[in-house]
Amino acid sequence: MHCKASIVAFLVGCLSTAFVCAESPIQPGDRIAIVGNTFADQLRIHGYLETLLIQHTMDDPVSIRNLGWAGDMLTARDRPTGFPTEESTLTAHKTDIIVACFGMGESFLGVEGLEKFRIQLKAFLASHAGKKYNGKSEVRLILVSPIACEDMGELNLTREKRNRELQAYARAMQEVAIDVDIPFVDLFNVSRYLMDEPNGPRLTSNGIHLNHYGYWAISHTFYDQLTASDRVPKRQSWRLRINATAKSVDARGVDISDLKRDDSGLSFQVAEKTAPSLRPPTTETLPPQLESVRDTLIITDLKPGKYRLTIDDKPVATATAATWAEGVAVDSSPAHQSTEAYHAVINDKNLQFTYSWKALNQVHIVGERRGSPSGKKLPQEVIEFNRLTKDLDQALRKGIELGTRQWRVSRTGI
Repeated sequence: MHCKASIVAFLVGCLSTAFVCAESPIQPGDRIAIVGNTFADQLRIHGYLETLLIQHTMDDPVSIRNLGWAGDMLTARDRPTGFPTEESTLTAHKTDIIVACFGMGESFLGVEGLEKFRIQLKAFLASHAGKKYNGKSEVRLILVSPIACEDMGELNLTREKRNRELQAYARAMQEVAIDVDIPFVDLFNVSRYLMDEPNGPRLTSNGIHLNHYGYWAISHTFYDQLTASDRVPKRQSWRLRINATAKSVDARGVDISDLKRDDSGLSFQVAEKTAPSLRPPTTETLPPQLESVRDTLIITDLKPGKYRLTIDDKPVATATAATWAEGVAVDSSPAHQSTEAYHAVINDKNLQFTYSWKALNQVHIVGERRGSPSGKKLPQEVIEFNRLTKDLDQALRKGIELGTRQWRVSRTGI
């Protein structure tokens, strides 16, 4: 029988022991570049990891440029003619830290390719050693393992073999990271256990490429490992706990005050201290280890019946007294809607950067349309896209507006 408790315990262990150091690998104000394969490339489209990192460093938010390219491997990173060098892009961003995501494409060479992979990985790290892209300090690097291969039935009958290979490549990356004393993010083991959890949606579209939900799910463990520290607490989800009879409260991420009880339910004020969490992009039941990252309201000792939560008179959730006692996810409040809008700005910023860095139509650069009006305007358009990217970066520094709102839980039926 599948033991959920053991899975949760394993995942907690992974998150807490991947690396715990005095300082987290990501620091406030860091200017970060993400490089690597399809996994890295798609991080910019979904924006979950970046949202978590900016919220964690809100007093001095990080700035991220994603240089991932679908299909990239350590020694196979082809670019179109006339494409800017990676060093020039890293320098233009004044990069403090490079997050490198490799190993998936290389793993198809099997265990026979492991030694070659180690050599290539060390050469990649050496190519950045001592470089001062920010003009003042040596760039820091973080290695990120590939994810596991998900069971897709008859579509990937060699899954077990693939996971043995992927695990070997992840282990090789960890060993290299230890040798050169840089952080390592293990996404293989946590993703494998999430994939094997019987509850919850699939994480991938084809076994190895994460879908929308997969990026939401994996970004949380990615974020936890990037911010692991024994000094600074990581950002945590909201947790509101109320005993309706004793009128006692306990809260994380918010403050609860002015609790009142009447015949139809409870009312109270909630002062938001931290930004709320982004809702999962699915309506399916989540595995227990991911339910814990959602903002949750728990109310015990309610009289039997159905109760509706409203926030500033807007309906948010409805559940039975028994379900409220177990905890109900709250992720559509006005504050959550503001966080969704903020997330959209992050995605827009990444899109503008992509337009400035990766021209989508090469024929305008070196092809037959180079001399056309649109081709001649391309350099100026690149400058404008860069300006838009920087403007959106600056707008993100404002964060989202937190407030104090009136919450009410009212009985609606038996």
